[in-house]
Amino acid sequence: MTIIRREVLTLPGVLPGPVNPLPPLRPPAETHTLDERSKAGLPLDMTRQLGYRPLRSLLPTRLVDGYGRDRQPVGLDTIVLENDRLRVTVLPGLGGRVRSLFHKPTGRELLYRNPVFQPAAFALNGAWFSGGIEWNIGATGHTTLACAPLHAARVPAPDGGEMLRLWEWERLRDLPFQVDLWLPEGSDFLYVGVRVRNPHEKPAPVYWWSNIAVPEERRVLAPADSAWHFGYEQHLSREPVPNSRGADRSYPLNSEYAADWFYDVPDGRRRWIAALDDAGQGLVQTSTDTLRGRKLFVWGTGSGGRRWQEWLTEPGTGGYAEIQAGLARTQLEHVRLEAEGEFSWLEAYGPLGADAGAVHGTDWGGAVGEVERRLEAALPRDAVDAAYEAWRPHADTEPGERLAAGSGWGALEVLRTGVKLEGTPFDEATLGPAQEPWRTLLETGAFPEPRKVGPPGPSLVSAPWRDMLETAPARPLSEYHLGVAQWHAGDRAQAVRSWERGLELAPSLWPLLRCLAVADAADGHGERAADRYAEAFDDLCAERRDDGEVWLTATAALGREAIEALLAVGRTAAARSVWQRLHPATRARGRFRFLEVELLVAEGESAAARAVFDEGFEVADLREGAEVIGEMWDRVAPGEPLPARYDFRMRPGS
Repeated sequence: MTIIRREVLTLPGVLPGPVNPLPPLRPPAETHTLDERSKAGLPLDMTRQLGYRPLRSLLPTRLVDGYGRDRQPVGLDTIVLENDRLRVTVLPGLGGRVRSLFHKPTGRELLYRNPVFQPAAFALNGAWFSGGIEWNIGATGHTTLACAPLHAARVPAPDGGEMLRLWEWERLRDLPFQVDLWLPEGSDFLYVGVRVRNPHEKPAPVYWWSNIAVPEERRVLAPADSAWHFGYEQHLSREPVPNSRGADRSYPLNSEYAADWFYDVPDGRRRWIAALDDAGQGLVQTSTDTLRGRKLFVWGTGSGGRRWQEWLTEPGTGGYAEIQAGLARTQLEHVRLEAEGEFSWLEAYGPLGADAGAVHGTDWGGAVGEVERRLEAALPRDAVDAAYEAWRPHADTEPGERLAAGSGWGALEVLRTGVKLEGTPFDEATLGPAQEPWRTLLETGAFPEPRKVGPPGPSLVSAPWRDMLETAPARPLSEYHLGVAQWHAGDRAQAVRSWERGLELAPSLWPLLRCLAVADAADGHGERAADRYAEAFDDLCAERRDDGEVWLTATAALGREAIEALLAVGRTAAARSVWQRLHPATRARGRFRFLEVELLVAEGESAAARAVFDEGFEVADLREGAEVIGEMWDRVAPGEPLPARYDFRMRPGS
């Protein structure tokens, strides 16, 4: 029977670091946007879901961008599930990621297992890491929970053993979800039951993709003859499978540039995807039909793709591709979940062996048929459907022993709504300091002013909380949070008025001034935005009490934005003044070394800027698809080839 235990895994790595205290008022930096011309001729249901409530704001979450790249041994809490066939290692404090799926009879690791823990700026809100199986919920992109803790507990499994339940409240869409993992006795397959619920009175957009990292020296097979191709040129096109654009794209190393291949699996066909090596051995994932989409992501063999692979792990340790399964055909879509409704399905992950000659033959239909027959023999489609039906009543079972704690945001929403979610309790005991002032607002109608000076805590922006803030006494901090909520709702003029009212009485001006600066910049008033940023930074420097983490983080975050705003309007002396007041440890970080290059170029010091490049720096929070380093290199060293260490180009012609 399944054994569930807690362990600690020690890896070379860096922790995600402190959360950025500035609310993310700007739209998310998203590379997965689609050229409108690509929508012509797409299936009607796909077109509808492409336009259904795409993400416009990262609020109420905050950016996680305080990590570096100086790796030291770090201890990560794990939960291990094990039967006589499989050993599964889960990271409850990091989005519930399945780090390892080890098949004991063959001694094979079925996933790509990253030998380091290195955050990078791939999640919608920043910190993310590669490897394993990731549970992606929220909106197009990697979940904001990638480096966040989930609740975890033991729960009775359908076969009488135990299963591991993970659950949390996803805040971008305000939706609770759960992931149940168990290993039936004697099974070579990990079963995963997933449920996403909408407890609200209005429909909600849902996004879910299970991302599975596998070694890239594989052939990826799925039951489809065509796929929707998406590169970083923002174009979606239907392509034949496997041969497209002069190469067999079912082999990840046959692509030069990073790309997504969304397989067009016909209705009625069994849902599965497999990644098999030269010997026909590897991993297969299958599911009930609700999880309709299947995808292959490749980094490609180009210099930029290889650099990203090194960036996310250790050079020389091998690359990875991702096979994925989702609710929609593509990751550019969001699916409507009706009020008080739910989506649920079952996934299965396990080893698959097939005839290597058939798997790697030129007959695609024969290769797919071979894998499909082997899968049916190992785990019949009817058995997956039966396992789902057996699990479904257990999804409401109350958890037993708690193994890990997530956030208190779900508990706060349960307090506000009174909703009871069977199987996923959000206990009052999980409420913490971040939720406490909001609980006070809920219970008293007034938002409390802070007892000591410091950056404001996180904001809540949904309509019910906004309504409470609008009727609360007009104090500086409540006006600040009200403005953030109004900004999120699209009422920018009212947000500005709220922030301006807060300024009249606020003892701490810089948080409000920074919000007003963002509003000025969004309206095209660059000079006024620069003035506000300069004033905000002056106020912060006068207010900060020490060089502790809280103040260092706030100064770095505001200083970076202020320098960028001042440079945007040509005020280099003022930008240099901000730079000089940053802490030396902040100026030494790679992101700020690159900012120094921008500052030196603006000052006409091209030789000094080139010297910073030559000395070397690493922008730890460089975003996926970003090309700013290459663009700056062209200004500093026109005509010279971009050094490999700075080459993160992900598309042709970049």
